[in-house]
Amino acid sequence: MSAADASQHYRALFISDIHLGTRGCQADLLLDFLRVHEAETVYLVGDIVDGWRLKRSWYWPQPHNDVVQKILRKGRKGARIIYIPGNHDEFLRDFLGTHFGGVEVTDSIVHESADGRKYLVIHGDQFDVVIRHAKWLAFFGDKAYVFALGVNTWVNVIRRRLGLTYWSLSAWAKLKVKNAVSFIGRFEETLSDEARRQGVDGVICGHIHHAANHDINGVHYINTGDWVESCTAVAEHHDGTFEVIQWAKPKQADTVPAPAKQRPVAA
Repeated sequence: MSAADASQHYRALFISDIHLGTRGCQADLLLDFLRVHEAETVYLVGDIVDGWRLKRSWYWPQPHNDVVQKILRKGRKGARIIYIPGNHDEFLRDFLGTHFGGVEVTDSIVHESADGRKYLVIHGDQFDVVIRHAKWLAFFGDKAYVFALGVNTWVNVIRRRLGLTYWSLSAWAKLKVKNAVSFIGRFEETLSDEARRQGVDGVICGHIHHAANHDINGVHYINTGDWVESCTAVAEHHDGTFEVIQWAKPKQADTVPAPAKQRPVAA
């Protein structure tokens, strides 16, 4: 079966936190995903390009360029592409309301699902108190995160030699460290409160690299996750239902993998 025959078609796709320009970016996996997932509208929900890291040292291998070209090609084939900048690609906030190669740049947008529900689509860094009030601490945390990813790379080299599956140190820490769990919970509640304040039914965001799809006090909270650790995206089906897709690398080059459904992630 060819990739074209096995393509999944959705009403909308939501992807965030790719972090092109960093060594942690899983560009090859994202390319695999984009080859077999099509949508009428593709939302790029922030931190697509990591301007923070590129300012410190330039890193842009061919797969990162291929991701950009693949997304632009979807636009040329008729998909609407909407780019919502995050904190790592905040330089694009100087160009809100403009179009680049058919890509619309906006700070946030309201998406209406097939069943009539309205969702605030926003990266979410605007509601992170560290980003807003102590940006120096955010930069420090970014460096610590890079270090953790480096450690994680060597851990997984050993795991692969032992025949074990991929394991994420930072993702594990988010679920085990009390302060991290508390931060995730507060972030989800804050974004849900903002959706309620704006009179919409739900919110779709990124930023914290923690995929989720659940209800918070009557608000549908969805987080797209990331393409550094979890390799997740969110899809809206044509009936208006939403799904978090967790992507896994194909075991064989001629095999097109089926997307694995992920259960809602608890706060």
